[in-house]
Amino acid sequence: MRHGNIFVISGPSGAGKGTLVALLLRDVPDAWVSISATTRSPRKGEVDGVHYHFVTRERFEQMVADDQLLEWAEYNRNYYGTPRSTVEEKIEEGKQVILEIETQGAFQVREKMTEAHLVFIEPPSMEELKARLIARGTESGEDIARRLEVAKLELSRKMEYDYRLVNDDLELARAELVAYVNAQATSE
Repeated sequence: MRHGNIFVISGPSGAGKGTLVALLLRDVPDAWVSISATTRSPRKGEVDGVHYHFVTRERFEQMVADDQLLEWAEYNRNYYGTPRSTVEEKIEEGKQVILEIETQGAFQVREKMTEAHLVFIEPPSMEELKARLIARGTESGEDIARRLEVAKLELSRKMEYDYRLVNDDLELARAELVAYVNAQATSE
């Protein structure tokens, strides 16, 4: 019988986390992706409760004070965080809860939920990571350079994760991730 778990998926921008999480959702019927809370304004097409939980800065700060978040951080003058209650409810329902967050948040989650499974997705090389970021065509050279510096920091912590996989072959990486999640869902 399957039981609920929490999986924290981290890795550098461009490693393929989003693609792998989308494939995981397709292949693991009881997987559920957590929706973050944020203080930033919705972008065109974003729906409250679907893409993010959009909250005021005051509300977010109250959530932090009341320990209602598993993790949180500030980026570009906006807060982002994972609401604790919904995650706990989904685990109780037997769901495989997925959090796609950065390394700082991953270790905050581990402090509050020691049973969390931390998964690190890494690119085959820094050269390939750079090529992927350039191929996106969405960022300036300066932004790409900044992301590569952040990637080096993230990669320096990969050995602290429970499970690591290199995304150099998407199908193989998908199969590895699905197998890992399924193994944890059925283990005692």
